[in-house]
Amino acid sequence: MANFGASKVFLLGDDIEWEDLGGGIKRKIMGYDDNIMLVNVSFEAGGVGAMHKHPHVQVTYVASGEFEFTVGDAVKLVKEGDGLYIPPNTMHGTVCKKAGVLIDVFNPIREDFMQ
Repeated sequence: MANFGASKVFLLGDDIEWEDLGGGIKRKIMGYDDNIMLVNVSFEAGGVGAMHKHPHVQVTYVASGEFEFTVGDAVKLVKEGDGLYIPPNTMHGTVCKKAGVLIDVFNPIREDFMQ
């Protein structure tokens, strides 16, 4: 694993520009070191987080909106105030039903987000 060090102690949302991922999805990396990463992901209604898997543990909190998540074989509609745990190497993805923001936490850091 590469050593990315750590982010600044305070990362103010107004000071960080959204990274446009296309398809109505954008993200902000809100803090990290080599072991953990916090990411805000904004979705427009209809935005699709394509099915994928990665070796990281992921915990997601629904800050706003509604999302239909698939995690492994399970499909569930989640809304503001809900959360989910995604084990390593588990296929998962989402379709945004009502525009909103997800807060993702990864362990270890998503090196691919740092490029």
